[in-house]
Amino acid sequence: MANPQVPDGNQYYIPHDSPWPIRGSVALFAIMLGAIAYLNDWVGGWSFIPGAVLLAFMFFGWFGVVIGESRHNTYNMQVDRSFRMGMMWFIFSEVMFFAAFFGALFYARVLSVPWLGGEGVKVFTNFVLWPHFETSWPTNGPAHVGGIDGVFRTIPAIGIPMLNTAILLTSGLTITIAHHALRAGNRGKLALFLALTFLLGFTFVGFQAHEYGEAYRELGLRLSTGIYGSTFFMLTGFHGLHVTIGAIMLTVIWLRVLRGDFTPKRHFAFEAVAWYWHFVDVVWLGLFIFVYWL
Repeated sequence: MANPQVPDGNQYYIPHDSPWPIRGSVALFAIMLGAIAYLNDWVGGWSFIPGAVLLAFMFFGWFGVVIGESRHNTYNMQVDRSFRMGMMWFIFSEVMFFAAFFGALFYARVLSVPWLGGEGVKVFTNFVLWPHFETSWPTNGPAHVGGIDGVFRTIPAIGIPMLNTAILLTSGLTITIAHHALRAGNRGKLALFLALTFLLGFTFVGFQAHEYGEAYRELGLRLSTGIYGSTFFMLTGFHGLHVTIGAIMLTVIWLRVLRGDFTPKRHFAFEAVAWYWHFVDVVWLGLFIFVYWL
């Protein structure tokens, strides 16, 4: 690792050569291969392990380098502004990612399924493709794929989903309190409410895992259960992954707080994770309304 001099207000820090991007690319490629093998029933769930281990190695290494550079005051305010712009664009890309899945849900529920049921130009949909298909939502059709004997039940909104909504909304409040405590220089309050935030996040993931187990064992609801099953698990599954990643990042920030990192005026890493966490909260509200409630 290079030993750059601390830049002044008129100099911009240029990162040194880094092997971590290519290592991250290899990790993501390994995860993709594992997903392909698992979804095609070639191997079991262990196919994700190599990619996950490589990804964890990349995160630990790359985060360690960036944290070390930050602790040595390598970044000036111009770099800080660049970080903020980068994080905003990253969150925008995440908005578009989930917009694609919400769009697929909207298309299937509002357009595709009604067309197959006879709405619109019937000769090209219901009459030709699925003459016996009846419009209903949720559906595991049109060919009754997946499920237990083609039958499944949905997860009611009143129960774990509503509890998880309360948990995430509470975590949004606790991280806001932690942010105000950081800006006020109250590090004890900061550490307490930051810990509460990531504990609430991991609690959310635990309840969602329980919900998935119940869906598979008792409700016949699976990824292969038609259009409803695939959209349900893709939306909630990717959101659960984002909550898990966010909770891990909050844990790292908490450990840095305990080490004495961050000041009331210089704490971009904390703010970046807080922005990400609020984004996760908003996405869940959309999921709760459009997937569970309506």
